[in-house]
Amino acid sequence: MIEVNQLTKVFGTYPAVDHISFDASHGEIVGFLGPNGAGKTTTMRMLTGFIPPTSGEAKVAGFDVLKDSFEVRKRVGYLPETVPVYPDMTVYGYIKFWAELRGLRRPKRRVDEVIDMVQLTSRRNSLIRNLSKGMRQRLGLAQAVVHNPEVIILDEPTIGIDPQQVIEVRESVRALRQNHTVLFSTHILSEAEQVCDRVLIIHQGRIVAEGTPANLRRKLQPDPRLYVLIGGASHEKAITVLMGVQGVESVEPNGEGLTVHVRAGLDLRGEIAARITQAGYQLLELRPVAMTLEDIFLDIVGRMP
Repeated sequence: MIEVNQLTKVFGTYPAVDHISFDASHGEIVGFLGPNGAGKTTTMRMLTGFIPPTSGEAKVAGFDVLKDSFEVRKRVGYLPETVPVYPDMTVYGYIKFWAELRGLRRPKRRVDEVIDMVQLTSRRNSLIRNLSKGMRQRLGLAQAVVHNPEVIILDEPTIGIDPQQVIEVRESVRALRQNHTVLFSTHILSEAEQVCDRVLIIHQGRIVAEGTPANLRRKLQPDPRLYVLIGGASHEKAITVLMGVQGVESVEPNGEGLTVHVRAGLDLRGEIAARITQAGYQLLELRPVAMTLEDIFLDIVGRMP
C-alpha cells in the first residue's frame, strides 16, 4: 500500500528527510517514531501530496505521489497534527461536509457509521467549539476515514490530550487495522508498543532502526537484565553476592532492588537464586527486565555520530 524508495526532502541546504526507504502492507499499522524535528511530518506531507519530494520515489496504493497526486489524495485519509475544524459547525455537519467534499453521493449512512466508530454519537449535534481537544482529535480521525480510504496517515493523533482520551483514540486507531493501512506518527515511544505492528525509528531525517517492537528489543538490547530484590542484605552486600556469580557483568541499584546485567546467551536465574539462599538472605523477587522502546531509541541515538 505504501512504497517509499530513497525519498528525500531538502529545505535550502537542510535535508529534513534524507534518502529513506520503507513500505507498509494492507492491514498493517506502522509506527513512525522519533523526536520533534526528526522528519516525520515532512515525510507524511510528501506521502499525502501536500509537498513534493526533492528526490526519490513514493507510491501510495500503487500511484506515484508526484505523477499521480490526485489519485493518491483520493485514496488517503490524513489527520495532521493540528486538526482543521470549523468551530461553528456541528459534529454531524462537519463530517457530512467532508463526506461531500470526498464525493460521497449519499453520505448520511456513512457519516452515522463514522460518528459511531469514533465514539461521538452522544455529541453528534454539539458545536465543535464546545468539544474537548480529545473529542476534536476523534473528529479529525472521522474526517480522515469518512471516504473509506485504503491508506490512513495520522500525525501525532494523541498529542496534548488526557490519558482517558488517549486510550479512546488508540482504540479507534487499532480498529482501523481490519480494512486499512495505517501510518501512525508519534514521539511517545511506549505508544507504539500498544498500537503498532511494526515501527520505524527516524532520527535527523534518516531511518535508524526498523522492526516489530519485540524484535527491536531482542536485536538492540545490549545484554539480558534481571531485577533482583533481596531481603536481609544491604545493597553493598547484595552486590558482592551477585558479582560472585560467574556470568554476571555488573550490578546496579534500582529502587529497593538491583538490576543485574548478564552475559548474552546465559540464563543465570537458578544460580543467582541458589547463591542468595546459600549466603543466608531471602530472595523476594527475581524477574527479567525488558528494554522499552524508549530505552532502545535513546541507546540508538546515543551511539550515533
